[in-house]
Amino acid sequence: MAQLIYSMITSLDGYAEAVEGDLGAGAQDREVHTFINDLFRPVGTYLYGRRMYETMVYWETAHTEPGQPPHIQQYARDWQSAEKIVYSTTLGAVSSAKTRIERTFDPDAVRKLKEESDHDLTVDGPNLAAQAISAGLVDEYHLFITTSVVGGGKRFFPDGVRLDLELVEERTFDSGLIYARYRTR
Repeated sequence: MAQLIYSMITSLDGYAEAVEGDLGAGAQDREVHTFINDLFRPVGTYLYGRRMYETMVYWETAHTEPGQPPHIQQYARDWQSAEKIVYSTTLGAVSSAKTRIERTFDPDAVRKLKEESDHDLTVDGPNLAAQAISAGLVDEYHLFITTSVVGGGKRFFPDGVRLDLELVEERTFDSGLIYARYRTR
C-alpha cells in the first residue's frame, strides 16, 4: 500500500502560504532542490487543488527553457512522469499530460488509490491537504521550513485537528532551510 505524503515549504511560524505570497529564502537553493528531486522521484501521483496545479504545471515545459540547470531539468522529467489529479469545480481543462480533473475530493476514492498504488502519492496545497488530514489519509508530513516569520496566511496544518507525530528524519541545509519528516503514530 502506498503512503500519502503532505509536503510543502513552510515559514518558521507555520504558514504554507503567506499573505504576501513569499515564504522567504531557501527553497530555490540548488542543494535543497536536488534533495527534493531525490526525495520525490518515486512519487507516482500528485493530488492538487486548482491553484497548486496552476503553479506546478510550469514543470510540464520547464525543461524547454534555455539554460536550465540539470537539477531543474531532472525535476521537470520526474514531474512529467507522474500522474496528476486536480480537484477543482472551476478548472475547465488541464494543460499537462497524465492529468485528470476530479470535481470533488472523495476520501474513499483516495483511500482506494492508496491501496491500489505501487508508488507513494502526495497531496499538495494547504486547502486540499486539510481535507486529506481531516479524513485521516495523510501518512507522512514533510516540512521544508524557511528562516522567515511571515505573520499570517494559510497554515501548514489546519485548525481543529490534533495530530501526534513521530519525527523520523531531519536535515539542515546551508541556506538555513530545515527539512523535517514526520510519520503519523
